[in-house]
Amino acid sequence: MMKIKYLLLFLIIGNVFFQAQINNVEKNILERLTYKELEEEFYKDRSEDANSARSIANYYLKKAKFEKNTAQIAEGYVMLHFDESLPNALQYLDSLQHITKNSKENIYPARTYLLRGILYFKNDNLQSALNNYILGLKYAKEKGNNRQIAMAHINIAYLNNYIGKHEETAKVLRHYAYDADYMNEDEKNSLKLNLADAYIEISKMDSAYILIQEGLQDSRKNKNVYRYYQNLGLLGYYHLHSKNYQKAIDGLLECEKYFFTNNNGSKRNQHYTLLYLGKSYAGLQEKEKAVNFFRKIDSMVLKTNYIYPELRDVYTYLIDYYKENNAKEKQLYYVERFLKVDQVLDSRFRYISRELPRRYDTPELQQEKENITNELTKRKSLFYIVLSLLLVSHLLFINVYFKYKKSEKNYKKIAQDLIQSVNENRGSRESEIKKEILPETLPVENTEDRTTRAISEDIAQTILKELDIFESKDQFLNKGITLGSLAKKIKTNSKYLSEIINTYKGKNFATYLNDLRIDYAINRLANDRKFRSYKIPFIAEELGYNNEQAFTLAFKKRTGTPLSVYLKEIENMRVS
Repeated sequence: MMKIKYLLLFLIIGNVFFQAQINNVEKNILERLTYKELEEEFYKDRSEDANSARSIANYYLKKAKFEKNTAQIAEGYVMLHFDESLPNALQYLDSLQHITKNSKENIYPARTYLLRGILYFKNDNLQSALNNYILGLKYAKEKGNNRQIAMAHINIAYLNNYIGKHEETAKVLRHYAYDADYMNEDEKNSLKLNLADAYIEISKMDSAYILIQEGLQDSRKNKNVYRYYQNLGLLGYYHLHSKNYQKAIDGLLECEKYFFTNNNGSKRNQHYTLLYLGKSYAGLQEKEKAVNFFRKIDSMVLKTNYIYPELRDVYTYLIDYYKENNAKEKQLYYVERFLKVDQVLDSRFRYISRELPRRYDTPELQQEKENITNELTKRKSLFYIVLSLLLVSHLLFINVYFKYKKSEKNYKKIAQDLIQSVNENRGSRESEIKKEILPETLPVENTEDRTTRAISEDIAQTILKELDIFESKDQFLNKGITLGSLAKKIKTNSKYLSEIINTYKGKNFATYLNDLRIDYAINRLANDRKFRSYKIPFIAEELGYNNEQAFTLAFKKRTGTPLSVYLKEIENMRVS
């Protein structure tokens, strides 16, 4: 007997020692992790090992308090409030509110109210959930936190779903599932799951089926067992709604096995799995099996006080079943149960139905109205700005147009005068009329100025005779003529030639050469139809220019009218 006592004592001491060793190892591991790594471990362990997750949360908070790190202390309270009883969880959130009351982060205080709202919703206190969602939304808007605004809208959408506003729920969930880039993949998957449920309620069966299949595929790929069974349960509801009762039962029985093993499922998952199974068997007219599942639901309601609208169907079915079987006591019992549940549901429904429009829908509509009004005001302002710009641009266009028309008229007049002067003075390049039209000609220096130059009169006259030959034989049309090459040709030097051209022609060499070529062009284009029919680049080359642009620029500079106008007026005058 003593040996057994010693053995038991030894085992107890050994177990305590072993446990201490394990705790020591865990502590050493946790000490090496950063806050971020601890958070990642916590949220990973929440769905797999609740005890491990709680140990991480406790260590996290202890570490944060030791280091007096306010932001991480707040995070510790958030982590610890999960999976706690309602009173304990509320205490942690109260501590969170206290520690963050002076926080400059834009997530507070909205975060606290939203977490509190979610907590109340999970614990079936919809009134308090709504109150906290509304406050969370208010502070999120004040801080301009789009993500928290989204979370408030989404959770309020679930309340709308509760009171039967499935269309509105689907609209909100669809927006945040597909159009909000600040939602992570896990959150989007959760939204799609709930969106599929709303689609079934409004009989958008094809859309629901696609989302459910995507959810099943994604959960298999990511080995997310819990999400897989959530989607499988929803597939069961899809089949139930489609009256494929046996298919519904096959999947739902798998869900029952999972959600009721090792506390894998939430109250909602457990209740709705049994509900859909009961309704599926009822659809097959297997009343005993249906009743069996509905009775299990009643037992769970008594334990958890989890009440939801579909319970009315459960108790109605049970009452009718026992009425058919003439079981008065059972019938009376379920009538009483029905009345109690109905009273709670009616109270909730009336509160949510009254408060949601008053405290959420109406302010949201007012905000939407204000946004639309502002948008219309901006559009109106923009319209007037655009209209003013169009008016100014139109006036500018008119101004430019009339200037263009005036210039065009002026160009035509110059071109007509040029053509007339050519016709009146055919064969003479230097007529008096042309000199009046071509404004670039400079006044010739007087004789007294010329006699002061270092060039003798004989040399000057010789150079002038050579220039006359240069002009009369149209040698200026040759390409590549320079002052130096011309001086060499007439057997003088560049300096003398430049002085003579400047003195006797009243212009520099480049202008002199251009004027000769353009004067030649004016006459030939007017008199030679074949030459006029050539393309401009060919005409430019014939006149000694390297390219079309150099020729057209020189023409306008010399004449005061564009080449195109001159050619057009020649044709017009020929026709008339």
